Amino acid sequence: MSAKPSLTLFTAPCFTGTLEIAFLLLSRSFVLGRMEESSSLPPPTSIKPEEPSHRDYDITTRRGVGTTGSRIELCTNHFKVSVRHQDVVFYQYTVSITTEDGEVVEGKGIGRKLIDQLYKTYASDLEGKRLAYDGEKTLYTVGPLPQKDFDFQVILEGSFSKRVCGVADGGSPSGACKRSKRSFLPRSYKVHIHFAAKVPLKTVLEIDTPNKSAQDALRVLDIVLRQQAAERGCLLVRQAFFHSDINPIDVGGGVQGIRGFHSSFRPTHGGLSLNIDVSTTMVLKPGPVIRFLLANQNVELARLIDWNKARKMLKNMRVKTSHSNMEFKIIGLSEKPCNQQLFSMKIKNGEGEGQTKEITVYEYFKQTYTEPTGSAYFPCLDVGKPNRPNYLPLEFCELVSLQRYTKALSGRQRSLLVEKSRQKPLERIKALNDAMEKCCYDKDLFLAGCGISMEKQMTQIEGRVLAAPKLKFGKNVDDVPRNGRWNFNNKTLYEPIAIRDWAVVNFSFPCDSSRISRDLIDCGMKKGIEIDRPFALVEEDPQYKKAGAVERVERMIAKMRSKFPKPPHFILCILPEPKTSDIYGPWKKICLTGAGINTQCICPKKMNDQYFTNVLLKINSKLGGINSLLGIEYSCNIPLINKIPTLILGMDVSHGSPGCSDVPSVAAVVGSTCWPKISRYRAAVRTQSPKLEMIDSLFQPVEGSTNGDNGIMNELFVEFFKTSNKRKPKQIIIFRDGVSESQFNQVLNIEVDQIIKAYQRLGETDVPKFTVIVAQKNHHTKLFQPKSHENVPAGTVVDTKIVHPTNYDFYMCAHAGIIGTSRPAHYHVLLDEIGFSPDDLQNLIHSLSYVNQRSTTATSIVAPVRYAHLAAAQFAQFIKFEAITEDGNVPELPRLHKNVESNMFFC
Repeated sequence: MSAKPSLTLFTAPCFTGTLEIAFLLLSRSFVLGRMEESSSLPPPTSIKPEEPSHRDYDITTRRGVGTTGSRIELCTNHFKVSVRHQDVVFYQYTVSITTEDGEVVEGKGIGRKLIDQLYKTYASDLEGKRLAYDGEKTLYTVGPLPQKDFDFQVILEGSFSKRVCGVADGGSPSGACKRSKRSFLPRSYKVHIHFAAKVPLKTVLEIDTPNKSAQDALRVLDIVLRQQAAERGCLLVRQAFFHSDINPIDVGGGVQGIRGFHSSFRPTHGGLSLNIDVSTTMVLKPGPVIRFLLANQNVELARLIDWNKARKMLKNMRVKTSHSNMEFKIIGLSEKPCNQQLFSMKIKNGEGEGQTKEITVYEYFKQTYTEPTGSAYFPCLDVGKPNRPNYLPLEFCELVSLQRYTKALSGRQRSLLVEKSRQKPLERIKALNDAMEKCCYDKDLFLAGCGISMEKQMTQIEGRVLAAPKLKFGKNVDDVPRNGRWNFNNKTLYEPIAIRDWAVVNFSFPCDSSRISRDLIDCGMKKGIEIDRPFALVEEDPQYKKAGAVERVERMIAKMRSKFPKPPHFILCILPEPKTSDIYGPWKKICLTGAGINTQCICPKKMNDQYFTNVLLKINSKLGGINSLLGIEYSCNIPLINKIPTLILGMDVSHGSPGCSDVPSVAAVVGSTCWPKISRYRAAVRTQSPKLEMIDSLFQPVEGSTNGDNGIMNELFVEFFKTSNKRKPKQIIIFRDGVSESQFNQVLNIEVDQIIKAYQRLGETDVPKFTVIVAQKNHHTKLFQPKSHENVPAGTVVDTKIVHPTNYDFYMCAHAGIIGTSRPAHYHVLLDEIGFSPDDLQNLIHSLSYVNQRSTTATSIVAPVRYAHLAAAQFAQFIKFEAITEDGNVPELPRLHKNVESNMFFC
């Protein structure tokens, strides 16, 4: 057996230049707090509560609206809500459910059935008041119930034993058969209802004095919408409702997308509104379990099914049996196939005495129902309890409809879902108007009792279209993008970087590597990039083509070490599949953290000039070049930024895929460099506890040191100083992605506090001025041009009528929507100590949508946020192949090699 290849590609020389010396004078913490190449990212930690280093920040209020840009008439998917009875008070009650034996029952799942039955049985005791139930532990009424406490006994006729008509290990199938004749056994529950609080409805209308009661009242109204959807048999996914799987979007793998509608009440500057939007969720394809497994594992024959994978996939899915029409939840699979899995069957002899007989599941179903020929050699489904299994043959079971699929989709599935779920603006407008009609909210008795009604037409609003910023290219060429788009036809890059020592490696993609390198060189000449011929072309050995991803990368590294005469400055890597290739993560990890080599991965399918231009934009950015520059950068004319050293941050946290609760989250922050420019950024990345949204590694003091800091901000402050003529930032603009409105205060008073501490750790006693902006994409507001099949123009901004009543927010659609319906970014200004005017801030944000160096279109969200997302996603690929230990920890991620840590590796 050959020795395992070393993962060390080259040893780079260490040196310290004048910039490093200047930087050490600024911050001794770099020496005390960091171990150069060999250091690793700190393990996930939780935020420790400490005394804040500043007063608590309050969310700022609106300072007016913008005026620049051309006016445009728009409509939006908000429907105006009127409230006739403003003196209505909601009464909140807690709900406790127990069995007759006193066992606590979680409301989720059975709660709605119980409350529905309770209302049918005891409506007179409740004086006929309608109940709005959240499905778990809380319900609301309009006005008080007759008394503060109630104890009800509720009998559900639809309850049944989950052991009926299955085969239980140690149980009696004959007894089960007898019970099947009366399978829907009534079961008694005790429901206790206790008064908790009052929630006045009028608080949602007091737009000048927002408070917690207003949020509580909105929650009540949203619960009413959920309850109405539940009564119609919808699948509920937060505030989105899915009624049926008619016309599903098949994406393969046994799963499909179904369309539904998001519906929620929103307080706006124009009053209360109902926000309705089209929504899509993934569900399992209903039907035979065997058919699902064949599709999910992409095999044609059942004997090829991987049953270990099937066991994990099927757990917690619900099935209905063909022989009894009963529903069960799968907890696992039997250890043996159906024709070998034994259980003890109790039978009675002629004298009425019980005897035990060993029989297989196969024989029992053959004798009692019909022969399970299709699944005799396959495991049975276990639908019992962990200590008392209950087996069903596969062919007797079908997946029920409207079951959410929460596992991660493959790249191909995501592409199919996006492609097939797109709707053009007029199609979406029609779908939204149809949804408003079908929901029949005007007939809801609870809403009617509150005097609430909605208009049937979308809200008409006025927006503005901001002028696109001028861009600067090479050879002093200027250009103004049209509708958010530009190109490099007959243009050169603003600041091209020559590519000297480079190589090409090919992971078995069927192509001519030499031709690719020649085409890249030719395209580079047109764009102003001097590219030498590669000094090596390395092809993967064919015998490793079917090996695992990590092994393939290790073998390629070993081959490169033997062939390369010297360490390359850059490597072009040709992958066998697009970026979703399993090779991508291990390859990027070794190149960026071990070898310190910039690399660009490609999977060329259409090798034309446009393709190679896009590749060169990424390469030039990674090597330190600038593709295009904002005109206001070139002329040093950015309001409030060019005169005072200003650091711009983009912050994002990438979480594991749905269902991967033990995978650490990855926090990434990018910081601008080379002030007064705002087009160059450096990234710092850390892991943290799974699903933790607040970044806890912005400031990480070194134990035992008075000024050591291993945190993210130390790296970014140092880089800013080194590249900005030894200036320290006096202003910091933060763009934060991925947080909800309920987390705004945490951003202000946890994350900003960490940044201040990191700044002061450098020996600074003053505190920079902050402007903190949250950028949201996961919202449901859409903007339309009435009666137009086109999306709103690039640069459209709305800061009136549908925005928050008091907070400082606005919607901006900086990009041009070519396919589907554009989704604007929703910007929330939480703090503005710098003091931008509305026009200056909106124009700055609009301009930052044009500085993404890897793009020739304006991006839908500012470049710093996009960069942070890309950096986090790339490091998340490093985790993909790490072994998770029993305690759920993942080995620490290595830091970026010093040769690439300052580069825009994420482009």
